[in-house]
Amino acid sequence: MATNQWDANFYNDKHNFVTNYGDNVVELLNPQANETILDLGCGSGGLTAKIAQIAAKCYGIDFSAEMIIKAQQDYPSINFSQHNAEQPFPFTEKFDAVFSNAALHWMMNAEAVIKNVAASLKTNGRFVFEMGGHGNVAKVLDAIQSAADDFKLGELALINYYPKISEYSTLLEANGLKVTFAVLFERPTLLDGEEGLQNWVRMFRNNVLNSLNEQQIEEFLKKVDHYGRNQLYRDGKWYADYVRLRMVAIKV
Repeated sequence: MATNQWDANFYNDKHNFVTNYGDNVVELLNPQANETILDLGCGSGGLTAKIAQIAAKCYGIDFSAEMIIKAQQDYPSINFSQHNAEQPFPFTEKFDAVFSNAALHWMMNAEAVIKNVAASLKTNGRFVFEMGGHGNVAKVLDAIQSAADDFKLGELALINYYPKISEYSTLLEANGLKVTFAVLFERPTLLDGEEGLQNWVRMFRNNVLNSLNEQQIEEFLKKVDHYGRNQLYRDGKWYADYVRLRMVAIKV
């Protein structure tokens, strides 16, 4: 199956909780006025812009051309570029910090990304991030797989890496970074409206829908609702069973 495709306007409209929750990660980053910072997996640029209000210079990179176009439109004073973070970063200067929110779990070759981060940081520079952690959206994915089984779509492709603290710490420390902070925590996340779970699938698992026509997609999404309702719907609202991994590592 194809990888997930990104609709920047749909992302901002129905899934802005991704950016909103990232405010706490910006606080952990604690950008300073004399720093140059890279936002890795910047999406549509909302958090990059907040960092840029403080830091001397801030850059944003993202794999999605659609997200970069939106970021450039909304924040024309910031340097955004499309880039696959599994490839060496397109910068000659070193960064005081690399920041990432809700992006690293889309990068399946985690060690390649970490090597690139380490290479881009100054000595004592910091890597501050939050990503999906072990167990993230397990109940959501179970509901999607159950619907896929009904449609005989087979075992769904693995398109995210949700590591344990120990897994990611090992990768970081094997590549020149010292972990100074790490926490894995559950964060049930409110989805937008009665079609919240369906919209989540349309946004973050649209690769599953590619082989279906529009009528089949509607039927598929209703089945996802059916299978997810007992676990993910309460008090008239949909919640995704998010688990987040938040870490800080220092270049040694």
